[in-house]
Amino acid sequence: MEIIDLIKSTILPIIDVILVAVMLYYAYKLVRGTAAIIVFRGFVIIYIIWWITDVLNMNILSSILGGFIGVGVFAVIIVFQQEIRKFLLLLGSSRIANNKSLWKKFTLFFKITKEQAKLNINEFIIACNKLKKTKTGAIFVFERNNSLDFIKEDGDKINAELSSAIIESIFHKNSPLHDGAVIVVGNLIVSSRVTLPISKNKKINKSFGLRHKAAIGISEESDALCVVISEESGKISYIKNGDFCNYKNDDELKAMLSEDLSE
Repeated sequence: MEIIDLIKSTILPIIDVILVAVMLYYAYKLVRGTAAIIVFRGFVIIYIIWWITDVLNMNILSSILGGFIGVGVFAVIIVFQQEIRKFLLLLGSSRIANNKSLWKKFTLFFKITKEQAKLNINEFIIACNKLKKTKTGAIFVFERNNSLDFIKEDGDKINAELSSAIIESIFHKNSPLHDGAVIVVGNLIVSSRVTLPISKNKKINKSFGLRHKAAIGISEESDALCVVISEESGKISYIKNGDFCNYKNDDELKAMLSEDLSE
């Protein structure tokens, strides 16, 4: 009994704190760099004000804010629906929850070299600039923490090491593989001709075509990164969390890709 009491009084509270810290860390990763973090701060400020008014017995203001906090769970679900969806996708597709992914990770450990596990950013940017010069439309999706198995299956499996020549051959206008997106995991092109979910966000500029809307759509439903090359202008766009990320030159784009893929 003493051992059980010791576990309950010391070990369990420590585990509880660790689990909460991990949960908050992943929640922060999901909302970091998005408008959701500002909304989250607003909720925190309202809660602090309510707590102060309750301590000071400011009954009218406390009851008003208390009513707002009382329906806070439903407000959080509505406001953070995209982030909650990403979090559930992260749990459902995690390497811990998915036994197939665990087996894949075990088998791929012997197949994927260090070079294949990390994107060759310089080679990728060279390929993008070649497509840019010829105004060849293309879309690249980089898998991160959320598994993209739910869209990989719709495409054609390739599992080829990323190179400028392979990218050019895939997106050549006469190639049967050019229509759709390419999924990149590490430095491997795992699938091509993949159909992506189209974003339903009505705030998207109408000048953007289906490629950009598809890139926004998959980045809204997962933590994937997207690079899109416009067929009309040749412009290279970098999309993360459903938003366009501005950059000045190739060096900034390389730095952004390197930082985001290392998370």
